[in-house]
Amino acid sequence: MKKEKAIFAGGCFWCMVKPFDQWDGIESVISGYTGGHTENPTYEKVKAGGTGHKEAVEIIYDADIISYEQILEVYWQQIDPTDDEGQFQDRGDSYRAVIFYLSPEQQKAAEESKRKLAESGMFKKPVVTPVLPAGPFYPAEDYHQNFYQTHEEEYKADRAQSGRDEFLNEHWTDHETKH
Repeated sequence: MKKEKAIFAGGCFWCMVKPFDQWDGIESVISGYTGGHTENPTYEKVKAGGTGHKEAVEIIYDADIISYEQILEVYWQQIDPTDDEGQFQDRGDSYRAVIFYLSPEQQKAAEESKRKLAESGMFKKPVVTPVLPAGPFYPAEDYHQNFYQTHEEEYKADRAQSGRDEFLNEHWTDHETKH
């Protein structure tokens, strides 16, 4: 097993777990906070602003089964890459989409993937999702872990009102999508 790690922010972390969790080779998807300057942030502090952190997921995967490039493809199909003010109903800095790379290889793959998406013509607006170096990742409180499983009705209701699925279906109907 070749264990690797990937970190992505894509709006509310509740909606970012299930799409990755369903793939062979994904060992775990952890909801948490990263990208900011506050040590050991809490949900309340991140939501209130001022920590610089984004809600994010840390994905542990077996690179012999699923590649970072495949994980990037899944990631793009979960977000609006043209929105720099948050994602869907969740607005503000802590909900901005970001690819956090952990190695020069991940940086190169992420930038190439972003370039290809921008050149694809799929979106009328520019692809603005940044590719940034990863810093410390802080797991979120237990309540937020595997939320789609532990709070199924609340997850479904939140996702239904977010507008995420309508956007994804509009832009990714010709692609194999897991959401």
